[in-house]
Amino acid sequence: MTQETRTDSATLGFGIDIGGSGVKGGVVDLSTGQLVGERIKILTPQPSTPAAVADTAAQIVAQAGWTGPVGLTLPSVVTGGIARTAANIDRSWIGTDARALFSEALGGREVTVLNDADAAGVAEDRFGAASNVRGVVVLLTFGTGIGSAVLNNGVLLPNTEFGHMEVDGKEAEHRASSKVKEDRDWSYKRWAEEVSRVLSRFEALLWPDLFVAGGGISRKSDKWIPMLTNTTPVVPAELRNTAGIVGAAYAAETALTP
Repeated sequence: MTQETRTDSATLGFGIDIGGSGVKGGVVDLSTGQLVGERIKILTPQPSTPAAVADTAAQIVAQAGWTGPVGLTLPSVVTGGIARTAANIDRSWIGTDARALFSEALGGREVTVLNDADAAGVAEDRFGAASNVRGVVVLLTFGTGIGSAVLNNGVLLPNTEFGHMEVDGKEAEHRASSKVKEDRDWSYKRWAEEVSRVLSRFEALLWPDLFVAGGGISRKSDKWIPMLTNTTPVVPAELRNTAGIVGAAYAAETALTP
């Protein structure tokens, strides 16, 4: 990975966050991490094949009138621009050169493609809940599964998949995702016990300075974060549904290439 920092006070970037249900994009002020103008959203095409999604991304860029580099997220492990896995998108993405695909769909312009949780982690570390924290920051997105991003003093370790780590005989995300809470109709207190168990295992391996909790359930963080019993501080994510867009735009502008 390479990372080159730009310090322009009013640099603008463009990010696109590709999910299983929607493709969202927008212009980002990279001095603040705020969106400039409206977020553009188009439903993810079904089937969500590489060609169909690339065409949707091109529509968003055209609608915004953006002409510069573009950063894009995928719900995939991405190495060297190639999608290695596919979560909630068509399995034909596996093995696809996503960087070349999007670059061609966008008229040959420069693009950066990275994992969606990694983009959110970069955004929270640069502009959000971890912006004033030194050391190791771990973002965890609690949703259907558990996505993860790990940064040390702002430098990303890409493509971590800690949601799949076994904790006491069960994958972490099968123990403590928000979907597990919903499926089992657990109280916040009961669910927080499982989250604490998972976080404690992550602590033993990574010794982080801060956990940032993302995903939709982070909006109700006051109902469960105070109940956690692990040692490392846990704070809710701040950027929420713009984090992927912001992180993707920042990655494209700073030449962050996993």
